[in-house]
Amino acid sequence: MLNKKNILCIGAGYVGGPTMTVIADRCPHLKVTVVDINKERIDAWNSDHLPIFEPGLDEVVQRARGRNLFFSTEIDAAIKEADIIFVSVNTPTKSFGQGAGKASDLQYWEKTARQILKQSESNKIIVEKSTLPVRTAAAMERILNTNEKGLHFEVLSNPEFLAEGTAIQDLEKPDRVLIGSHQTPSGLEAAQTLVEIYANWVPREQILTTNLWSAELSKLTANAFLAQRISSINSISALCEKTGADVDEVAYVMGKDSRIGSKFLKASVGFGGSCFKKDILNLVYICSYYGLSEVADYWESVVKINEWQTHRFVARMLEKMFNTIAGKRIAVYGFAFKANTGDTRESPANLVVRDLLEEQALPVISDPKAIPEAKRDLQDVITKVEFEEDEYKAAQDSHAIVVCTEWSHYAQLDWKRIYDSMEKPAFVFDGRNVLDESMLRKIGFEVTSVGKGILE
Repeated sequence: MLNKKNILCIGAGYVGGPTMTVIADRCPHLKVTVVDINKERIDAWNSDHLPIFEPGLDEVVQRARGRNLFFSTEIDAAIKEADIIFVSVNTPTKSFGQGAGKASDLQYWEKTARQILKQSESNKIIVEKSTLPVRTAAAMERILNTNEKGLHFEVLSNPEFLAEGTAIQDLEKPDRVLIGSHQTPSGLEAAQTLVEIYANWVPREQILTTNLWSAELSKLTANAFLAQRISSINSISALCEKTGADVDEVAYVMGKDSRIGSKFLKASVGFGGSCFKKDILNLVYICSYYGLSEVADYWESVVKINEWQTHRFVARMLEKMFNTIAGKRIAVYGFAFKANTGDTRESPANLVVRDLLEEQALPVISDPKAIPEAKRDLQDVITKVEFEEDEYKAAQDSHAIVVCTEWSHYAQLDWKRIYDSMEKPAFVFDGRNVLDESMLRKIGFEVTSVGKGILE
């Protein structure tokens, strides 16, 4: 198996596209093909306007595309040719039937498994790249290895640990690469094949191998632990506001404790993205399935605290703005769930805007990368929302500015110019704690940040 040369990835989204691009860049001796049923997405990957924004992605694509990296909609032919197939299809939270709202919807994954079986003419290594519930590989193996062709498929789990906005950096210099396999001769040999691919640029001591089920569960657990830290510090931010403490100072002290560490202790309007909420709810569902109701309740509270934090942020706005924002123009700076991405999935800005609309405010959304996605997400209320990429135009005649995404250039804006164009008193609600409060107050703004209390 160590001589496998043709790599295929089914799914050209946020995970599959960047991951295969870096593999192709670092392994020019391998042919890497990325396929997707979405022709528009594939056309974008083959153009100068990639379908996702990620710092550094353009340069890597330009180096590898056409050399040993190819994007195509010809899925059947690619499956036949492939030696190793990464499966990176969408696994959203189920919206119907048993487990609705928590369990993963695996219909696209199962269809892909059956398509692989139908088109395969040789033994293959199948690599789970999508985030999947623990023991999903067993179901994939049942589909693939119950065949009359005499073919053998070895299934591996290779979960991604990427953060949007730093995905290329995370791929090129990962903290670790995790590969799970059956602890059988064929399983270990398949795992070693994947180890050899990553070893082209990742130090071997950072390539971890485990059994298949540990690898699957590690992905869900990692996201759950990270989200739990955010919800924990956000819960403390509410106490800071009541007591006059500064959440950044509290987090700094906690981060100096080597047992805790400093990462994911940044208070904010709430976490978002495609993974945290989905993966935690998946974990909740699995715990409930096995009768661990107390464990399920514990992890579900992490999601509830996150949603509470976002609602609390808007309630604080209402309180500061004389208990009414009806008819007031409010500029929302940032709709992406985090900086350096155009991804808006589970963005707290979505909930903020809807809460503003509930109070009959007039939100104006500004974001350098995510306005098309924001229009899609707010399609049901689009007639009540204004979109303006230019931050200065968005702020003109507004009563307040709400920062929902930590785009670095927001701190460099001409805030005196913004202040002069706004209604007075002019409010700033910094949901990411990225602005200079002292500077803004000197200009004349009334500033409210997360977890920073000012005792009367």
